[in-house]
Amino acid sequence: MVGDIVWMIIMMWVVAVAAFAPLGYFIYMYTMKSGEPFGETEPHGDSESKVLDVAEQVVNAIKAKLGKK
Repeated sequence: MVGDIVWMIIMMWVVAVAAFAPLGYFIYMYTMKSGEPFGETEPHGDSESKVLDVAEQVVNAIKAKLGKK
């Protein structure tokens, strides 16, 4: 009975360590790189994308058609 409880506690600790290890690693890397966990990244919206270009063209075409009516 007591052995089963001890075994369950040990297994719960193993699962908890496995579950929270990535979070601990992320926090460790975040503090090591002065607040930049992913290194140098571009600010949002500065990168070029074909999808964004096409979407912008579609929006402009719709605006042009609605503006003519």
